[in-house]
Amino acid sequence: MDSARPPASGAQPHPINDPDAVLDLAVVGAGPCGIAAGAAARRAGLSTALFDKGPLCDSILRYPTYMSFFSTPEKLEIENLPFVTAEKTATRREALTYYRKVADYFRIPVHQYHRVVNVSRDADGFRLTARDTAGREAVHRTRRVVIATGGFHEPNFLDVPGEDLPKVSHYYVEAHPYWRQDVLVVGGSNSAVEAALELFRAGARVQMVHFGHEFDRGVKPWILPDIQNRIRAGEIRMAWGHRVHRIHSDRVVLRAEKDGGTVTLANDWVLALTGWRANPTILGALGVPVDPETGIPHHDPATMETPVPGVFIAGVLAAGHDANRIFIENGREHGALIVNAILEGSRPTPVG
Repeated sequence: MDSARPPASGAQPHPINDPDAVLDLAVVGAGPCGIAAGAAARRAGLSTALFDKGPLCDSILRYPTYMSFFSTPEKLEIENLPFVTAEKTATRREALTYYRKVADYFRIPVHQYHRVVNVSRDADGFRLTARDTAGREAVHRTRRVVIATGGFHEPNFLDVPGEDLPKVSHYYVEAHPYWRQDVLVVGGSNSAVEAALELFRAGARVQMVHFGHEFDRGVKPWILPDIQNRIRAGEIRMAWGHRVHRIHSDRVVLRAEKDGGTVTLANDWVLALTGWRANPTILGALGVPVDPETGIPHHDPATMETPVPGVFIAGVLAAGHDANRIFIENGREHGALIVNAILEGSRPTPVG
């Protein structure tokens, strides 16, 4: 595609409050990949609207405050709209600013804090029911729908006693509140490793626990030596081959995978950074099959359309249980695939 340019001439935001209006494309999810679908639709002159149970780019909002992206800015751009950053890689704050500007530039209607509670078939395509924070419901009609709800519906819970205590969190924001505190970081992912290192350098007493005997393959290679050195030096303690068994207000109990033996540790806070899972509810209600082993909804990768005509998926949802397969830099391409399929009137060949 050529350099960024405004939406097609004469294409204005669709009158989505008109009860007789029918959208060309409704997008459930207002993260970067949902925005990419909306921007591609707007550029093509299609009427569209985004719906999200939270704010724009809620998933990025959950990232650590001082995080920088691994991808360079041009790999995060939507429809070639330039993403200018102060350094080589974008910060969380710069990304939030950029995606707001994308939504403004392409004049994408976004229903923030509107949870989609139902999507069903009707004569024109689909009826989408969204509920706002006051409990009011509105029905929107659309010819097609994109499900771009990402992989952050709910965390992978530990399912242990005490997980509901206020000291337990399933996401990490910043290290300062944990200065001189005993913190248990659960997990062996990139997010767990980066959090542990930040906590250690902010003066927290850090203990990690992972059921495996090595870090996950998604950990950035340039930080592996750092965390390994900290563990070897005893600056960050690591319990390999263990799981959290029980959480108390002032301690945690770990259980060994090999023999079931337990160890009790003094503890102030638990950061359970064990990943998140997608929400298959809408897809299931629409009759879209999901592979039980991989968690991948059946779809055609060339069009992102599912076996249910007019229902598309975009973003991390297409990766199933392996969220490391799809990021912003490749998930952003789904919007163009979807819009091209609509314009060409193509039909999918379903694949898992």
